[in-house]
Amino acid sequence: MTEFLLLAAEQQLPEDVGKAGPIGALLTLLLFIAILLLVKSMTTHLKRVPRSFDPEDDGPRVVVPDTPAELVDPRPEPGQELLDTLRRAPRAIEGPRRDDGRPGPAAG
Repeated sequence: MTEFLLLAAEQQLPEDVGKAGPIGALLTLLLFIAILLLVKSMTTHLKRVPRSFDPEDDGPRVVVPDTPAELVDPRPEPGQELLDTLRRAPRAIEGPRRDDGRPGPAAG
């Protein structure tokens, strides 16, 4: 009976069984090398990422005033002086004014 099984097995096997082994091994090896290169690249990129994206807290900020008057009166916000000047300046297009300062019809 074993001779019958061997004879049947020899007849069922095609001629090119086992020939894809070297090609499959080569493809597997190439994929393994590609994965190693990707892992190496990813680790170098991850080393550049900071541990935390939170801003560093160096403690309370100490602001030293330039004059003693700044201890009493706080400094204006940056640009506040320009905004105050623009608010006080007359508008570019403005109707005529009366003597009391209110806008009105032109004196004629």
